[in-house]
Parts: sequence; C-alpha cells; structure tokens
Amino acid sequence: MAGYIKTLREFRFKGMLVVLLVFLLMGAVLYAERSGIRYQETARQVAYMEPEDVVTEQEAVNALKTTCLVLTDSSQEASVQAWPEFERMFMDMRVGVERIDVSREAVPDFAGYETVVVLMSDLAPLGETVLELSSWVERGGSAMFALTLQKNTYVSLIEQKLGILSSGYDNVLVDCIYFEPDFLLGGGASYDITDGYDSAWEVELGEQAKVYARAKDATGTPLIWETDYGKGTFVVDNFGLYEKATRGFFAASYSLLTEAGVYPVINGSVFYLDDFPSPVPSGDGAYVKRDYGTSIRDFYTNIWWPDMLSLANTHGVRYTGVIIENYEDDTDGMVEEPSDTERFQYFGNMLLHNSGELGYHGYNHQPLSLSNTDYGEVLPYKTWKDWQAMDQAVTGLIDFGKEMFPGTTLSVYVPPSNVLSEEGRALLASKYPQIRTIASNYFTGEFAYVQEFEVADDGIVEQPRIISGGIIDSYMQMAALSELNMHFVNTHFMHPDDLLDEDRGAALGWETLKNRLDEYMTWLYTSAPPLRNLTGSELSGAIQRYGGLTVEKEITDGAIHLQLGNLYDEAYLFVRVNEGTPGKVTGGSLTRLTGNLYLLCADAPEVVIEVEK
Repeated sequence: MAGYIKTLREFRFKGMLVVLLVFLLMGAVLYAERSGIRYQETARQVAYMEPEDVVTEQEAVNALKTTCLVLTDSSQEASVQAWPEFERMFMDMRVGVERIDVSREAVPDFAGYETVVVLMSDLAPLGETVLELSSWVERGGSAMFALTLQKNTYVSLIEQKLGILSSGYDNVLVDCIYFEPDFLLGGGASYDITDGYDSAWEVELGEQAKVYARAKDATGTPLIWETDYGKGTFVVDNFGLYEKATRGFFAASYSLLTEAGVYPVINGSVFYLDDFPSPVPSGDGAYVKRDYGTSIRDFYTNIWWPDMLSLANTHGVRYTGVIIENYEDDTDGMVEEPSDTERFQYFGNMLLHNSGELGYHGYNHQPLSLSNTDYGEVLPYKTWKDWQAMDQAVTGLIDFGKEMFPGTTLSVYVPPSNVLSEEGRALLASKYPQIRTIASNYFTGEFAYVQEFEVADDGIVEQPRIISGGIIDSYMQMAALSELNMHFVNTHFMHPDDLLDEDRGAALGWETLKNRLDEYMTWLYTSAPPLRNLTGSELSGAIQRYGGLTVEKEITDGAIHLQLGNLYDEAYLFVRVNEGTPGKVTGGSLTRLTGNLYLLCADAPEVVIEVEK
C-alpha cells in the first residue's frame, strides 16, 4: 500500500487526472440535465392546498362585515366607469362594502361606517349631504374622494376642508406621475402614462396637506393627498385614471384613511418562458444573423439560454417553462410525437435543475377553440375539428410531458396566445384534474382569456400574467407598479422567438431586450426585496391561501388587533400604520417596506401588533 501511494505521488501526469475528473463530472451533470429520468422533483416552496381546504374569494367576501359606504351616481360616466374597478379592488382588499347610487337611493347615516368613498366627480347630486359628510369626518370619520372633482358650488363649500388653498376651473395634463418614496413600493420616481390627458383638477394645497403623488415630477400638480380635518381624515385622488392598471394606486390611497390600513396580498413573483422547451420555431432569423452571425438553433443554445440563466442567477428568478410539442397547424386530432426529442430534454432538464418548473402550452400552437370561434383577420389560427380532436390534442400533450420528464409534476396550463374558448376551458376542467392552474392574461384583448387572481368555482386557480417581453413599455411598467402595490405580485412572460418578431422587439436586438429585462428585474427586486421568487404552481398555492383570507381589525390605545379567518398555514398582508410606530408582533412577523408600509407574515389566526404613539 505504501508503495502504491509513493508511485501515485511520483506520477508525472496526476494534474491531467484532475482535469479528467472535472470533465467526467461535467459530463455527468450534462447527462442528468438531458435525461428526464435523472431529475427527481423536490418539494415545492409553496404547495397547492388540498381541495377541501380551499375557500374561494367570493365565499370569503360574503362573510365580511360592511365597513365602507361607497357613493356612486349612474348618471355620471366617470362614476359608472370607475365602479367595476373599485368593486374588484374592495373585494381583493377584503373590505365589506355597501354601494349607494345617489341618483336612485337615499344616502344613509354615515355613523354606521368606518370609511366613506365618493365615486363622483360632480357633487351636486349630493346637495347638502356634502356638508353632513364633512361634519362626520370632523368628528373622526375617514372619507376618500377617488374621482377628479369638478369645481362647482358644492365642491367650493368643502375645498378648504380638503386642504385646498386655491383652485381653478381647468384641468391639467397627466402624462406622467411622480410618487413619493414613502407612499408606495417603487416610489421616488416618475412613471409615464400612456395616452395621458387633462385629467387632474388644477389646485394649490395648504401646508397641512400631505402630498403623495404629483403630475410629472416632485413639484407638479398634486394628484394624491391627505389632510386632517378635525378628528378625521380626507384623502383625495386627483389623477383621473380609472382602469385595471391603476387599482394599486387607489388601494394605497384607501389604506391612508384609518389609524391602520390592512389587507391581504399574495407575495410572489413568477417569470414564464412560453414555447419553452419546443422545437426550433420557423421565422425570420435576420436579426439573429445580423447580430451574431449564427443560426436560430445555435443562438438559442449558445447565447439566449445562457443569458437567461445568468439573469435568473443574478436575480434569484425561477423560470416556469411551458411546453409546445410542435408548430404544425393540424387540428384533426391526429397526434404525432416529434422525432427529435433531445432538445426538449436538454432545455427542460436544465430549467428543472435550476429550480424551475415545467407546464403545458399546447400539442401545437392552436388554441383550444371549436368552429364557433371566428378569428377573422385578427389571429392566424385554425379551430379544432371537434371536441374529440381537441381532447386528443390535450391528451397527447400530457402524455408527451410524462414521457419527456417522468420525474416531474406538470400542473400549469398556459393557453397559446392567451386564447381559450369556453369549450376549451370546460374540457380542461372536466377531463384533466392534473391541470390545476390556468395562466393567461390580466388585461383584455381580442379573443384573450382574461383573469383575476382567484380560485374558480371548479377549483382551478386563475393566475393572470400582467406584463410580457423585453421591451416593458410605459403601460406595462405602470401596470407592474400598480400590481406590486395591489397584490404584491409580479407575473411576466416572454418567448424565445421574440428575436424573430419585430412586433416583440426583434429589430432592437437581443442585447437591448436582455438589458431591458435586466433593468426591469433590478427595479422589481430593488423596489420590493421581500418579494418571493416562485414557480407557476407555487404562485397558485399562494393565490389559494390569499383568496380565502379574511381580516377583522380592532384598534386599541396601544395595539392593532387582527383576527384572520380561513388561515391555512401562513398568510401575507400589507399593514400601513398611519398613527404611531409598530413594535412587538405576536402571531407573525413584520417587515418594513417603505415609509409606514409594512409586510406582515402571519402564522396564527390572532395577530397583535403593538404600537407606540
């Protein structure tokens, strides 16, 4: 034995043995990545709940106590436009609401409510009720004027109470909004508004008003402010944008109204890779050839994918890739497996070994629609021959996923081009229990399957994607900012073949798109460091926990008492402490986000936050 050791020490090429061992190790890793059999799934960070434990959001809302009175006027266009967005916002914030249409109903006594929200630009229909509202606030109530007010006799009666020194009859342009850094996540910067218009009332405020947002920059027209009146508080929103992409700004405003604003959030960030893994798509590789002098196939393997992995490692992102089996347009149900499956296993297992997840996209890229759908000139797709053909395509896709990645569980379905018909949706729910999530669109579009963050009545989790691609235009950035403050969530998707489509930024080149995506990720995680990086199924587990949660709040001299209903294991909530400084927490932990806004992680149904005033 001693002689053997001596011989090994004197071996002239032992350095080469080290190099050989390194290469053998690298080969073993590559083999594991290429072999679906070698990958064994680990436990999810946030698992799906058992079906019997899930409480839908509608069930949770039905159990809420009414604490907020909302005044609307069906004769005012802005009031009609705003109400659906506020209705959903209140539902997601778990605020029990009574809505009164003042054109048809009498306004009840304000004394029975904690807050009042006025969704009216013209206060004339309220008459002297405006003064009654002011008196109620003076005695300790909290009221929010959420729509840009029109200057008239009744507004003039209360504008000084709202903190206004002077005002005109004109509106000013809002094409950019600056948010104060202590107001919301992502604050301390200006955000461009797509299609801005003269939507803000021109006002000058007194020193007692605290301004949280302004037009253009930190010196512009006030757009969101708060002012104390007597023992109570007024909050005014003056930016005039009433759409899904601004809900988070109104939610942040509403949280200013009482001593403490509390509402559930999801806490999760997901980045989807649509059409990945897939065969090499057809398309014009002119920009790939221009910038890299290589083929589309080699660009994906040697440039795009290593860059995407580098972004993931830098920002902690865990991709969810969704499989496209082929790009054929056959819709007769005759399913054929691709002959070249090596790319599927190579890319799919690399994604899995980098803490990612795989889901379903399509047997091909034809949405699940029958002949009663007419795409016209809008989309270049065919419809399926019949229900059976559509069924065979889904079955073929699921079987292919099992064959390629036998050690994994696939549960997320992303509709091709975010298009899913009623029949396709019914097929998934009735025949494929392994599909537990549908991830489509947050915003409307032609033929788009539009979603909210919720659990459907059939148990499938609806998980909308908010933004996409590498360009991240002004509207997407505003929507991302809003949702960070509404649901504390980010959902983004992109395609490997963005470099083949000018509409998705191909002419800009991959380096530009990659840098913009990097800038977005940097903004996201700098604005919200506690935001959890999750996969698609994990975000669905978080949505299940969020969806059923209810909150009852009681404020005492020294503490905020919270009673959480339908708590499964843990829950996340935004807490804005408007009076005092939070201290010891029982039943959870508190993380400061910005200003007086905190993230509560609750692990018990009773939470007490001690407050020093």
